[in-house]
Amino acid sequence: ARINQSRNNVEVMASSDKAIYGINTGFGPLCDTQISPAETALLQKNLLITHAVGVGEPIAKAISKLMLITKVHALSQGYSGIRLEVVERMLTFIELDLIPVVPEQGSVGASGDLAPLSHLFLPLIGEGEFWQGKDSITAAEALQKHGLQPMELQAKEGLALINGTQFILSHAITALSKMRYLLDLADVAGAMSIEGMQGSSSPFRPELHQLRAFAGNVEVAARMRRLFKDSENMASHTGCARVQDPYSLRCIPQVHGASRNAFNHLKELAEIEMNSVTDNPIVISSEEAISGGSFHGQPLAMVLDYNSIAAAELGNISDRRCYLLLEGLHGLPRLLTKSGGLNSGMMIPQYVTAALVTENKSLCFPPSADSVPTSMGQEDHVSMGSISGRKLNQILGNLEKILAIELMYAAQAIEFRRPNTCSDLIEHNFALIREKVTKLEEDRLLKPDIDAMINLVKTQAFRVSFTLN
Repeated sequence: ARINQSRNNVEVMASSDKAIYGINTGFGPLCDTQISPAETALLQKNLLITHAVGVGEPIAKAISKLMLITKVHALSQGYSGIRLEVVERMLTFIELDLIPVVPEQGSVGASGDLAPLSHLFLPLIGEGEFWQGKDSITAAEALQKHGLQPMELQAKEGLALINGTQFILSHAITALSKMRYLLDLADVAGAMSIEGMQGSSSPFRPELHQLRAFAGNVEVAARMRRLFKDSENMASHTGCARVQDPYSLRCIPQVHGASRNAFNHLKELAEIEMNSVTDNPIVISSEEAISGGSFHGQPLAMVLDYNSIAAAELGNISDRRCYLLLEGLHGLPRLLTKSGGLNSGMMIPQYVTAALVTENKSLCFPPSADSVPTSMGQEDHVSMGSISGRKLNQILGNLEKILAIELMYAAQAIEFRRPNTCSDLIEHNFALIREKVTKLEEDRLLKPDIDAMINLVKTQAFRVSFTLN
């Protein structure tokens, strides 16, 4: 009903002599050029084909599908003036798994994600491509195969389709899904490393964190306490002479917690964006369509950049723990091997974490801090949020690898604390590692071990969620 009412409002305005942006005018710097009703369909088609100029590799099919889903939801709010049959065709694409191929580069994240959204909706008019397995098929072929005719877009529809933040938003949703797990996994990896180092559990006591009660810090400290619950290994060195641990062990609540705070902020803003109208103009009534800036990606762009730092820091502190485990301190052999000299043990995987950490640092420059004018100066400040979203997902991909190596190191370190056992949670995850990677006794090719660890992380196989009682 909302969609139909909004469409009726557009049709009234489209037949008016009054110039209303995007309904009976050109676009961008051509906003003062009025278009006749007879030319409306051609204008909407031209809009899609001229804006579909994306370059680079295609984004993942899953992200394209998220773009379709989030766009349907935005259009269904009833302020975009699109016909119901266009939205229904988009739903048909989703149901038939006809997911358009969308290039990853070309959006500046204002006026919406124009280029990617244009590619996403080219198939509506019989242009562009769909995914077919790992390859692609022309939209014309796929439509014919399913007995679907290309659509002729009407007034406002092309603009409603390509104005919006769905490329940025879908990357944010993807990052949130991945980052939630990695935040939890980072706590598990940190706890296992502390067990391997026989570090202290005192820095996680509740009375300490009640005095500086950042939500992320409090949550991480509680998770660490649960991860150490009933640990024989932790109890075995109570009252030892060590005064305090290095920061990468005792500051886990502060560092991991800060990253959780950033994650929570992104989650809050992404949920607002998911339920928002982000095209332009916004159709208020049959007399009024407000031309504003609801398509501007800055609200997400800035917090995506902030989360890039948050994700990179999880990798940074993890790499430091890897380094600590190799130093031969507190009863551990150097390089986590008893046969050092002839054997290099686990020396070299930390080179990999160091390289990945540095790569992540280089990806932390905030695109949202930059702006390059477009559209003859009409669109003179842009968010670059599409780049922010893509980079956050790159950083998270590197973080998966860093944490995989730390978990491999921590499991090796725990071997030297046997017969002491750890908590049920750590023992569960230790056993999972040992199903894929055996204890290192003598030097062997470690690449298969690392790949197996990365696969465990990517498939979210580790037990990271648990009650805190």
